[in-house]
Amino acid sequence: MTQFRPTGYNSLPTIIKNLLIINGLMFFAQNTFGGPTSAFNFEDIFALHAFQSDLFRPWQLITHMFLHGDLGHIFGNMLALWMFGSILENIWGPKQFLLFYFLCGVGAAMIHLGILSFELMDATKIYHQLVNAGGALNGDEVRFLTGYKARVDVATLGASGAVFGILIAFVYLFPNTYIYIYFFIPMKAKWLGILYFSYELFFALKNSAGDNVARWAHVGGALVGFVLVYIWKRNQRRY
Repeated sequence: MTQFRPTGYNSLPTIIKNLLIINGLMFFAQNTFGGPTSAFNFEDIFALHAFQSDLFRPWQLITHMFLHGDLGHIFGNMLALWMFGSILENIWGPKQFLLFYFLCGVGAAMIHLGILSFELMDATKIYHQLVNAGGALNGDEVRFLTGYKARVDVATLGASGAVFGILIAFVYLFPNTYIYIYFFIPMKAKWLGILYFSYELFFALKNSAGDNVARWAHVGGALVGFVLVYIWKRNQRRY
């Protein structure tokens, strides 16, 4: 199947509708009740933190998907979730789609944390050596400890990992369906998927200083989504 031809198509299926509502409510709560002056810090509790951080909690593997950094962040994710996810939910049904969504999101988070742990491996050893050494620290050592703590405490948030999985699943199932970039420029889904994935992989490998986008979470979500949809399609006779 390379083209999506809707039959009895629901433009706002149950899971998509509820995910949009929950994300919207969480974004409202973040900006209404959160903030640096609030006693309740949404990002410290619900956003994803490195395994090495004192702020890490297991539930953050799921809850980080319902927080967003700004209006552009949530709008882009929710638009893509609706555009591609509503089609997949119509095909798979609500239970399978919801499972797919969370598997992609959690898988993306685990890959992100795994890469981050690898990058921090040497710094973590030095950090523990300095903490356990005792005695006075010089200026460079204090700056290192401060910088390390700031890096591991950086919050990762957003549904992008899960959304990338949904995008890749759509591309795999409907590669020749036209998508209109900026609602104007037509491009086949397969070329959009290849270009977008290559873009994220390039910057993930480049690992530029100051890039505050969790590129490996995007790449990880796409990889998990591809593996899942490939296995599911292979094991089912028809879609």
